[in-house]
Amino acid sequence: MHLLKVSMLRSAVAVAVTLAFAVGWCDTGHAEAPTPRAAQSGATIFAASSLKNVLDAAGKAMQDAGKPKPIVALASSSALAKQIEQGAPADVFISADADWMDYLVGKDLVRAETRTVVATNTLVLIAPRSSQATVTLTPGVDLASILGDGRLAVADVKAVPAGKYAKAALQSMGAWAGVENKLAPAENVRAALALVSRAEAPLGIVYASDANADPTVRIVATFPANSHPAIIYPAAVTKAAASPDAAAAFISFLKSSEGAALFAAHGFGPAQ
Repeated sequence: MHLLKVSMLRSAVAVAVTLAFAVGWCDTGHAEAPTPRAAQSGATIFAASSLKNVLDAAGKAMQDAGKPKPIVALASSSALAKQIEQGAPADVFISADADWMDYLVGKDLVRAETRTVVATNTLVLIAPRSSQATVTLTPGVDLASILGDGRLAVADVKAVPAGKYAKAALQSMGAWAGVENKLAPAENVRAALALVSRAEAPLGIVYASDANADPTVRIVATFPANSHPAIIYPAAVTKAAASPDAAAAFISFLKSSEGAALFAAHGFGPAQ
């Protein structure tokens, strides 16, 4: 079994780790070993890719307050859950839906008593900033005609939370059949965002927080909250956490009034 391939990006205010995978362990025959856990000052956080900006801000806030800075690994919730299942070193898991947290609870890989929702989100339809597209998301909306020869950028609708929410919303509005064969699938929600940001797709479905983070896209419409399951972000300490105290402290910060303010500033909704 090869080591998980991890690339560390260091800045003056935070440390972010980007996992170089889509699903499963790397199979390149070699891998860069992550920094030894003992040398790390804060918890290692495996988090849904849509949380990048807010967790960068949270890490900076904790560092500025003299607290240990977290190391953050970002990918789709599905990929991260599978990595944890295979032994990847995480202290905290933050999913973009309940399903993948339930999956790890079922595998007895997270401490269920630490599970808590840290934020919520909204599902939106986006277009490149220069686009003149207008869409009213009402039952029976004909997105296929609006797309024309273009494709709809979405995260993987079979496994990634953002994609699953998108499919549910499209089905609820009677638009799924028309666009099912016109998708531009991406490995996570930030990859779907990038397709629209680069104008490689005329429309995409992402979270409001993603649209908030990218000035090159604009929100065309917001999906009704009742068109898809509630978008929640559950967090929990893993059973294998090497730094359980730091892990618990990080989750506590996210649940604090300061953490809630950071989530709000980055386009997320309040925890339930």
